[in-house]
Amino acid sequence: MSQLEHDSSESLAALARRHGLRPAIARPRFPVYVRQLWERRHFILTYATSRNVSKYSGSALGQLWQVLTPLLNAAIYYVMFGLILGGSKNIHNYPAFLLTGMFVFTYTQRTVTAGAKSISGNLSLIRALHFPRASLPLAYTIQELQQLTISMGVLLGIVVLTNEWPNWFWLTIPIVLLLQTMFNIGAGLVLARLGASMRDLNQLLPFIMRTWLYASGVFFAIHDKVVNSAKLPEWVATLMYLNPAASFIEWMRDILIGSHTPPPMVWVSCVFWAVFSMVFGFWYFWRAEDRYGRG
Repeated sequence: MSQLEHDSSESLAALARRHGLRPAIARPRFPVYVRQLWERRHFILTYATSRNVSKYSGSALGQLWQVLTPLLNAAIYYVMFGLILGGSKNIHNYPAFLLTGMFVFTYTQRTVTAGAKSISGNLSLIRALHFPRASLPLAYTIQELQQLTISMGVLLGIVVLTNEWPNWFWLTIPIVLLLQTMFNIGAGLVLARLGASMRDLNQLLPFIMRTWLYASGVFFAIHDKVVNSAKLPEWVATLMYLNPAASFIEWMRDILIGSHTPPPMVWVSCVFWAVFSMVFGFWYFWRAEDRYGRG
């Protein structure tokens, strides 16, 4: 059999491999992939910043909506859950309690929701240019982190107005936000891969996020409502505290509100979820790197 006949009997993939050819978008080894992301850090930061600037450019109040949106939501929840439904009972400094929960939860909620759309919403960019696809979920996380920076400034001002004075514990706020950002990155990467293949995910996310909101103690004290009021077993409250959103909220409240004392397990929970989410999220997303933008 001649060489040409032998080649024609092989599959195209086998023939390409035998002659040293590789797919144009082949998945690189994980260490190489991480290095490629680092090399594109300026693109990621610029992309995130430009999205923030353009997001509110068409509105009259512009960037002010970054602060107004969570404040308006918090006002609605304060009236409904704090006043009408009595959620503020047995909670010292309920305005600071509620706003801390809203701002911290909103950061994770918006990051995860944006991450789910980061691949499916940028197919033209993915098909036109070659770059590590994880750049997009990372950029969306940085975008939300930039908005959180403004929101945290407002939150700290409101907390001071409610007679919670700054102390040395406030220096640990960046630690909590770093761990939460690590969790958000991992969760965003997981949702980005799922959103790239599951077209109905974006329809389900609002219901998932709403359930997560109610399960995270944003506008009520978990132990008081679950154990004291609903008479549910203690382990139910423990599970709710170990939910990552609730853990980050409780730790931030512990820092900002002097009378708030969460279970010590929430600190361990925050570290666990940050590390696990970051490691698993990158690995899970990288495994499908060569399939994004296909079809």
